[in-house]
Amino acid sequence: MRRFVILFATWWGTGYSPIASGTVGTLAAIPLYLLLVRLPIPYYLLLLIPLTLFSCWISGKAETIFNEKDSGKIVIDEVIGYLVTMAGVPLSWGGAILGFFLFRFFDIVKVPPANIIDRRLKNGWGVVLDDVVAGLYACILLHLLLRVL
Repeated sequence: MRRFVILFATWWGTGYSPIASGTVGTLAAIPLYLLLVRLPIPYYLLLLIPLTLFSCWISGKAETIFNEKDSGKIVIDEVIGYLVTMAGVPLSWGGAILGFFLFRFFDIVKVPPANIIDRRLKNGWGVVLDDVVAGLYACILLHLLLRVL
């Protein structure tokens, strides 16, 4: 079970990157998006629910294993945040790259209520849900930008 948790929490080991593990974890989420983007949007959105719950559970278990609150090794939250960012975005490298940068911006800046969630929620919920909020902000802006570009 320990290996299973570490494998998913670090998103196949990308969380062990010595620099910018969140950025590396987000980059490693792009192939999953490329697989899921072909789903009809209702199925994509429905799939986000169990994936988010799974990520919260895995993140909570990983905090215990790593003995750290919101350890930098845990990057499955970036994966979920990126998938939220890309909801409804048509397949294109430009969209995927712009989504990547927008998500990283909002994840780092932590626009309210993401900063409140990050500070107040405990366990895996706090680890993941601030990234979901960042993903929502990034998704809205990405859709607006793709309309004008």
